[in-house]
Amino acid sequence: MKALVFLLVLVNVLFYAFSAGYFGRPQNPDAHRVEQQLMPERMRIVSRGEAPKAPAGPPAPVVPAADGAETKSDGPAAGAQENTAAPAPVVEAEKPAPAPAPVSVRTEPAACLAWNHLAAADADRVVALLAGKFPEFRVKRQVEPGEGNGWWVFIPPLAGKPEADKKASELRALEVTDYFILQDGASRFAISLGVFSSEKGAQERLAELITKGVRSAKLMPRPGKDATVTLTASGPGDARGAVRSAVVSILPKTAAQACP
Repeated sequence: MKALVFLLVLVNVLFYAFSAGYFGRPQNPDAHRVEQQLMPERMRIVSRGEAPKAPAGPPAPVVPAADGAETKSDGPAAGAQENTAAPAPVVEAEKPAPAPAPVSVRTEPAACLAWNHLAAADADRVVALLAGKFPEFRVKRQVEPGEGNGWWVFIPPLAGKPEADKKASELRALEVTDYFILQDGASRFAISLGVFSSEKGAQERLAELITKGVRSAKLMPRPGKDATVTLTASGPGDARGAVRSAVVSILPKTAAQACP
C-alpha cells in the first residue's frame, strides 16, 4: 500500500515538473499559446472554412420623432421609409449651346451713275464735288465733241506745275519739242502734243511719239464750244441716294441716269 501511494506521488511530481518546463520546452512555438489566451470563454467561432459574409449596409438614418427626440429606425419600418423617399434628381450632362446662325448682312449692289451732255464747266464742278465728299467713287470722263472740233494728242493732267515741268524735260530729252503746258481749265497741267482735224492725222502723230519713247500720250476728240462731257461714277450702293442729292444741289436741272 505504501508503494502505491509513493508511486502516485512520484507521478504527480513528474507531471508537474514536465508541465512547468523543468524538462525543457517543446519545439513547437505554438504549443503554449493556449495557456497565454485571455478570457478564452469569450471567443466565438464565426465560420468554419466559409468566406465571411458581406458587411451590413449603412446605418439607418436618424428620423426626428414627433416630440423632437431623435430615434433610429431599423427593421421593416426602415425599409419602408427608404422606399418612400424621393428619388435622387437625375443630372443630365449639359449640352453645348448651338452655334449661332450666321447673320446675313444684306448689301446693296454697287452704284453706277451717269450724267450726260454736261458743259465742261459743269462737269468740272461735279468731279470736284465727288472727289471732296465721295472719294470712294471712281469717276470717268468722256468728251463728246461737236462737229469740226478735231482730235487731240496729249498727256493727261499732272498733279502740279513741278510735275508738268519734269515731264516736259523728259520730252525734250526724247527730242520732242512740239508741245505746251495748259495753265487753266479742266485740263490744267496737261501737256498738249498736237491738235488735228482728222483722226488719221492724230493717229500718225501718236505713233510717231510712241516710236520716240513717249508712253503716256493719249488720243481723244478735242473739246470745243459744242463739245459735251459724259461723267460716270461707280461706288458703294448705299451712297447712291446721297450722290444723287449732292449733284442735284449744284445742277438742279441735271438728273443722274443709270450707267448704260
